[in-house]
Amino acid sequence: MRQKFTILFDLDGTLVDTAPDLMNAHNHVMKKFGYPTKSTEEIRNLVGQGAGAMLGRSIWGQAKKEFGKVRDENVKKEMIKDFTDFYGKNIVNESTLINGVMDFLIWSKKNKISMAVCTNKTDYLAVDLLKKIGIYDFFEYVAGHNTFDYCKPDPRHLTSIIEILDGDIKKSLMIGDSETDANAAKSAGIPVILMEDGYTEKNTTEIYHNHLVKDFIGIEKIVSKYL
Repeated sequence: MRQKFTILFDLDGTLVDTAPDLMNAHNHVMKKFGYPTKSTEEIRNLVGQGAGAMLGRSIWGQAKKEFGKVRDENVKKEMIKDFTDFYGKNIVNESTLINGVMDFLIWSKKNKISMAVCTNKTDYLAVDLLKKIGIYDFFEYVAGHNTFDYCKPDPRHLTSIIEILDGDIKKSLMIGDSETDANAAKSAGIPVILMEDGYTEKNTTEIYHNHLVKDFIGIEKIVSKYL
């Protein structure tokens, strides 16, 4: 039996404002390895493609030394490990749900909408965050960047989840906050609801989307049109 409807959610910057805790973990690593720290607002522009990509973009941006060109692979691995360890121990110190998320998840559940998380965060960190912030039980599946052999913007990151849930691409929707989410959904042929203040350097006018919202307040009106 196919699901009535499926919604895929990005995590960081979409369901949860994780920037403060990501900033603390980022700055912990940067201080240790002698690179400049960043503000919460600067971190919002770096999130979305995993810890390694975030650290690399940060180093390239201020220290002019691209992470991918750091010769010592052990140093890169140590930086990522330090980031992950610190972040894992401090994952919900300052992170908060995006406005309206809880009410929307409750509404979706009542309307028998199948929900899953599709994030480029490491899967066990994503699950831990969702549990500790109190919304894990709303989702039927959580896929991180290491769940499959591919991740966003690869459309298979989305389509594989829909297949696992026995859903239908034509009855699915993606809610995200960056071009990574939007490009994956566009390639998969799935409509996109884009959050205005996303974790991205790009303006919303540069990102593909079908609908643009500030937060989850009233978002059920948009979703209802697809049901």
